[in-house]
Amino acid sequence: MPVALYALTAGAFGIGVTEFVIMGLLLEVSRELNVTIAAAGLLISGYALGVTIGAPVLTALTAGLPRKQVLVGLMVIFVIGNAACALAPNYGWLMAARVLTALTHGTFFGVGAVVATDLVAKDKRASAIAIMFTGLTVATVLGVPFGTWLGQNYGWRASFWAVTLVGLIALVVLAVFVPQDRTRPEAADWRADLRAIARRPVLLGLLTTVLGYAGVFAVFTYIAPLLTKITGFADGAVSPILLVFGGGLVMGNLLGGRLADRNLIRAILGTLTALAIVLAGMGFALNSRVAAVAFTGLLGAAGFATVAPLQMWVLSKAEGAGQSLASSFNIGAFNLGNAIGAWAGGMVITHGPGLALVPITAALFPMLAIATALIAVRTGKSAPLTPSCKPVH
Repeated sequence: MPVALYALTAGAFGIGVTEFVIMGLLLEVSRELNVTIAAAGLLISGYALGVTIGAPVLTALTAGLPRKQVLVGLMVIFVIGNAACALAPNYGWLMAARVLTALTHGTFFGVGAVVATDLVAKDKRASAIAIMFTGLTVATVLGVPFGTWLGQNYGWRASFWAVTLVGLIALVVLAVFVPQDRTRPEAADWRADLRAIARRPVLLGLLTTVLGYAGVFAVFTYIAPLLTKITGFADGAVSPILLVFGGGLVMGNLLGGRLADRNLIRAILGTLTALAIVLAGMGFALNSRVAAVAFTGLLGAAGFATVAPLQMWVLSKAEGAGQSLASSFNIGAFNLGNAIGAWAGGMVITHGPGLALVPITAALFPMLAIATALIAVRTGKSAPLTPSCKPVH
């Protein structure tokens, strides 16, 4: 794999830390800003909605610009947004700063995914996407536990200052190692791009992504209170347990890429089925400390095993220049699922059966995703079983 691919991974790492670090700090943020845990959880929903809105809009607006220039510019906004989070005087300011930061997320991964597939051979494209997304998994393995520890010991603002520094480092790495575009991208025909995205297989793929990730984040958003209030771990145990989750992410992400390179449809259906089983089982596993830790790792593996297959499905069904926009839409779909999941988990806690039943309730989302994927497969029976997206220059 080329060095440029790992430069994209570095950018993904920075973005991954800022997206996920708040999840280990919900209790600290809620206490300092005097809001409920459910309200603190909405900081995740707000970020996710920012990604959902920003991904297609910024991708369309920057479609005619060199992709390296776009990636570097997005990282500049990312640094500014995280510094604003660290300086936030109140809940409203923090929410606004999170949304600003989120606007860069979808376009970075959407454009980055297309650049990644353009850097490698056809039969390695899903694996290339998985390697770029490894930045997210490493962010969870190293960045989130460290950020959680830092926030618990020095205040949650220290975590965002650390993320700002990570963003600066990622900015330099991208500027140095990502190659210049071989040809300048043509001005986008957004009507043609939207027509490509409006094709039924693409729309069903986007819906599958939303539903699958809603299940992951209905649980992961509230992982700290689940482990402390239901299983009985001390607050200080959350950070090392998140290392287990991160280890699962790394293995699941790379496995999902390899499975998708072999057979895309089976990879999608298989990983979503595994996710549904893990979520349902986690509802019972929380009663045992050993089982709770094990299922936290399995949640990471099953959740991120879906990423590369779902991203490749949308890329393979989009056409031509519409791939960049479709890719960004799918990143937005992941984060719309995050927002829905965080909201749904909060509703279960506040108005439903309570915190303990969040995982079992969350299992309904990947089950709906499986049904949607089956409809998508039947709709496009002529679709290849392996990825076939074309490089975009």
